[in-house]
Amino acid sequence: MGGPPGREEYARGHVPGAVYLDLDADLAAPPGPGGRHPLPDPGELQRVLRGAGVRAGVPVVAYDADNGSIAARLWWLLRWAGHDRVAVLDGGFAAWAADGHPVTTEFPVPAPGDITVRPGAMPVVDAAGAAALARTGVLLDARAPARYRGDTEPIDPRAGHVPGARNAPFAAHTGPDGRWRSPAELAEHFATLGLTAATGGAGPASAGQSGVGAYCGSGVTAASVLLALEVAGVTGQGAPGLLYAGSWSNWSADPTRPAATGDEPG
Repeated sequence: MGGPPGREEYARGHVPGAVYLDLDADLAAPPGPGGRHPLPDPGELQRVLRGAGVRAGVPVVAYDADNGSIAARLWWLLRWAGHDRVAVLDGGFAAWAADGHPVTTEFPVPAPGDITVRPGAMPVVDAAGAAALARTGVLLDARAPARYRGDTEPIDPRAGHVPGARNAPFAAHTGPDGRWRSPAELAEHFATLGLTAATGGAGPASAGQSGVGAYCGSGVTAASVLLALEVAGVTGQGAPGLLYAGSWSNWSADPTRPAATGDEPG
């Protein structure tokens, strides 16, 4: 996202047997009123996943070549689709290669999968739901601090953040080597934001949901926050965090919605 085409990097070398999926073409619907990376149509997602060989009950490992946020998007989509046997490769492709594991340029031809996409296993909220969560629970903004504060906005119509949201940059989830921080380190990180395993995110939520949610610029890196919350033990499969899928690209497109600025939630 924002870098060189992923397919070209994949062609130069990848984990043997790994199937390439494209963020824009495969893991999101076309940009529109719902934001820059809306959730894909369930039928289209099922076609993509079956084409990649995903089978019911068979584990899936997702990885990318950057900070894990694109892999986390696939992790979240599979969980949303009802496929809970999914993990993210710690450190991604860079760690795989650095550890001396085999790399190939061969393109696999997977046997067709049989996954049935049943959306809804991971909760989502719209703009109204995000605003309510910021008031009654905890809404985390995964963007860099400068964008959260409104110092700059290079992509979306307006600068700032959802009033009441707390800044939790997704870059804090990984260390300098690109590997994910330990559960204890992530738990300590979220504790500084008032989130602990005991609070479960704090605030009211519907049955089967926590009282914490996340958003970012377009709904991609927020998935990294939701994954980190589970690794830290703040949320879990029985009570996952909520995703504001449209994120700031959806919120800021409506001039009637307020935008807070500065370091405070607002």
